[in-house]
Amino acid sequence: MLIRSRLFLLIVFGLLTFSGSSSAQSAPPRPKPDATLEYVVLLSRHGVRSPLGVPGALDKFSAAPWPRWEVPPGFLTPHGYALIKLFGAWDRARFSSDGLLAPAGCADAAHVTILADTDQRTRETGKALAEGMLPGCSVPVHSLHAFENDPLFRSLEAGVGRANYALATAAIAGRIGGDPNNLTAAFHAQLDALDRVLLGCGRASPSERKRTSIFDVGAALVPGNGDRPASLRGPVMSASVMVENFLLAYTDGKPDADVGWGCVDGSTLRSLMQLDTASWEFGTRTRAIARMKASNLLFHIQKSIAQSVAGKPVDGALGSPADRLLILVGHDTNIATVAGALGIDWIVDGRVDDTPPGGALLFELWRSRPDGKPFVRLEYTAQTLEQMRQAQPLTPANPPGQEPIFVPGCSGPLPEIDMSCSLDSFRAAMNAAIDPNYVRPQR
Repeated sequence: MLIRSRLFLLIVFGLLTFSGSSSAQSAPPRPKPDATLEYVVLLSRHGVRSPLGVPGALDKFSAAPWPRWEVPPGFLTPHGYALIKLFGAWDRARFSSDGLLAPAGCADAAHVTILADTDQRTRETGKALAEGMLPGCSVPVHSLHAFENDPLFRSLEAGVGRANYALATAAIAGRIGGDPNNLTAAFHAQLDALDRVLLGCGRASPSERKRTSIFDVGAALVPGNGDRPASLRGPVMSASVMVENFLLAYTDGKPDADVGWGCVDGSTLRSLMQLDTASWEFGTRTRAIARMKASNLLFHIQKSIAQSVAGKPVDGALGSPADRLLILVGHDTNIATVAGALGIDWIVDGRVDDTPPGGALLFELWRSRPDGKPFVRLEYTAQTLEQMRQAQPLTPANPPGQEPIFVPGCSGPLPEIDMSCSLDSFRAAMNAAIDPNYVRPQR
């Protein structure tokens, strides 16, 4: 049967709608107070950017032209920069409450390493995080040269391993019943809702040219090429790009008229986002594909945590043994593939496994005070759609979404509600997720 448990979650939770501003998120369960937070690897997506691709490329699908943006395609926007600064300030307050960083001052700047992919949006996101977290301090954002493929964030593009096209195609086929049209059938209601938005909900001026319906996009699954392990095409995948553009306009604080031609509010957007998360779920999070694309990044994260535990240099680790915080600024692809390789999930702000701008996956290293044993805890955090749209300051009364993550083969059973892993079980879970054929020990 096509609609298995995870697809069921995508549909059911995506149908939950919210009006106005979403309610404040409750703080997630934390480790017992007899533990000390020693080190964090924060894997972040860049902040709100302008849409990718050539402006006007999607106009054929809509009754009216898509809005144009004030920055080049794929660039972090000024609003996006401000949102990341807010998140950085929140991170400082949160980590200081856990004793990882001091509440103020620049003494901790020497213990923070920021590595960003080479895009403008990732480098600027790193700067905004540093500015919000450690204002007035000198925290360099390290990245390779522009247009160079960083093996941390774009491993296949950088030549780390060779994509197994046959395996990737078979893995997706096995999840969709062998027929990409099954995805169109499973998400027909959401696609129909999107097509109505593309028609302007009756508000857009009618176009004299023939419009292409989202249902006119042909569905196909074919082996990939180059750095793309497999190519899944069809209405759902095309819809993903459009819905992502609605998300970007909404979270950038654009006027209502520029968010789906006035047809997309927060409630509608949350429902339509099912199309985006479905595209990621099958095209990217499929485990065989995720391991090809995320193994190198996971390897370096694991080695960095091992370095912090050892207190001395470890081959393959990033940053310094004296670091308390390692910030890796990449893309939604990085978070989605890491999640797919580890088999982890979350629901934040009413959306299943979404990776919105600025969202981050945290790997926290704690040490028990009674026995001195280290343990690891994972968490996903992201601002709500309304927090981003309105640029709301993040406070204990208005925190971002924060969800502890259960790691299969690693996290313990309840009542260990913080879902932490012993260091040994974490190492075993990471080793199971990492394919050594897609690892380059040195960056």
